[in-house]
Amino acid sequence: MKQLKREQEFGDDPLARRETDNYQNEYVESFVDKWDDLIDWDSRAESEGHFFIDILKERGKHKVLDVATGTGFNSVQLLKAGFDVTSVDGNAEMLSKAFANARDHSFVMQTVHADWRWLNKDVHGKFDAIICLGNSFTHLFEEKDRRRALAEFYAALKHDGILILDQRNYDAILDHGFSSKHKYYYCGDKVTAEPEHVDETLARFRYTFPDDSVYHLNMFPLRKNYTRRLMHEIGFQKVSTYGDFQDKYKDEDTDFFIHVAEKTYHEGE
Repeated sequence: MKQLKREQEFGDDPLARRETDNYQNEYVESFVDKWDDLIDWDSRAESEGHFFIDILKERGKHKVLDVATGTGFNSVQLLKAGFDVTSVDGNAEMLSKAFANARDHSFVMQTVHADWRWLNKDVHGKFDAIICLGNSFTHLFEEKDRRRALAEFYAALKHDGILILDQRNYDAILDHGFSSKHKYYYCGDKVTAEPEHVDETLARFRYTFPDDSVYHLNMFPLRKNYTRRLMHEIGFQKVSTYGDFQDKYKDEDTDFFIHVAEKTYHEGE
C-alpha cells in the first residue's frame, strides 16, 4: 500500500501558529524536494561569491559547524573549499536531501540531527566557526528559544570562535512593506516567495512553484538591532553586520543582513 505524502500542517488558523516547533510540520518531503528550485545553487553561488569562505579563511578557521544545513548548499560550498564541515539540521527530511546533494558532488557529508536548543547534547567537540544561514534563525518564535540557541552556539565554539548568522531585512518589511531584488539566497527565477501576512511577531511567506503548488512558512520577523543585542548579551564580544555581502550598505536597500559575532575581542580592531 502506497504511503500518502504528508502535507504541511498549520491548523484551522495559520496566523495563530507562532511556535518554534512548527517548522517540523512545514518542511515536509514534497516541499523539501522543491527547495533547491527556490535556491538555484548556481545563481546563489554566483551572488555570494567567496564571501563566507573569505571570512573564515581570513580568520584562520577550518573546523566549521553548519547548524542550518537545509538541503546542503553552504556545507557543500565549504567542503569544496577544503573546510572540515559537520552539518546539522533539526529536520530529518532536509538532512536526507543534503546528504544526497553532497553525494552528487562527490562528498560524504557528516550529518547530525539536532535541535539547536540542545545542540551540545548531540554535537560533540569544539568548532572554529558556526554558520547559521538561510534566514533560519527566524524559525525561533520565543525569546527564550533564541537565547538558548545562541548560548548553545557560544558553548560549541572554541575560545576564539566566530558565529556567522543571517536574516532577512525584516525591518524594511515591517516598516515599509516587502520588496526584493531576488539577487541573493532565493535566486530561483521560476518561484515566487512573498509575505502573505506580516506583523511584529509573524511573517507568513507564501512560495509558489511552476507546477502551481503552494507552500508556506511561518517565521518570526527579527529586527536587525534586536538580533545584534541578543548576541552581545549572550557573550559575543564583537558583532559586525553586512548588508547583502557588503560592509557598506543602506539598511533600506538591503535584502539580507549577515552578522559575524566574535567570541574574543582582539585589541586594535
